Amino acid sequence: MPTDLELLAAWRGGDLEAGDSLFNRHFGTIHRFFRNKVGDGLEDLVQQTFMACVEGRERFRNDSSFRTYLFGVAHNLLRDHYRAQRREPEALDFGKNSAVDAGAGPSTIVGKRREERLLLEALRRIPLDSQVVLELYYWEEMSASQTATVLGVPEGTVRGRVRRAKQLLKQELGKLARSTDELETTVGNLDRWAAALREQMSVTG
Repeated sequence: MPTDLELLAAWRGGDLEAGDSLFNRHFGTIHRFFRNKVGDGLEDLVQQTFMACVEGRERFRNDSSFRTYLFGVAHNLLRDHYRAQRREPEALDFGKNSAVDAGAGPSTIVGKRREERLLLEALRRIPLDSQVVLELYYWEEMSASQTATVLGVPEGTVRGRVRRAKQLLKQELGKLARSTDELETTVGNLDRWAAALREQMSVTG
């Protein structure tokens, strides 16, 4: 099976089927990236991400993986999407404002288990920067270095954001959980619930 970079090289050389293969390989992950952060406009954002990739394919210098490059494009488009909806976009602070604060509609994901639904809702209620870093970490299984490339920040900043995001997530889960037992089950098995959601989103995305 050809690598992403081999497909990209072939695509740059005029092989349209290689371009299609590259998009098909990554469509599900980009769809998943937007799915728990936006309501209306989800499909448009996915399409815009790949269109930006088409337009900028010659600018990609192979100094990172194609996957991190693609997520970097998606992340920038997500921020632009929310700024475009605000009368005062400069007042939108992604380190403080959540997807819910920014006007995201109802999530299109429905977890099979109560703990999964709690996790999804709590993620949407923490600052968007925190939500993104946790989803890259848990759902996309990115390293701190890869996440730093996507976000355009130092690796040390990513590690600090992950720690802080976990604290904020636990606080939100505490507000949503019906009991202490439910909170402990959700927080204590975070990897398990995140993996289950990743699987559901991969199948239905």
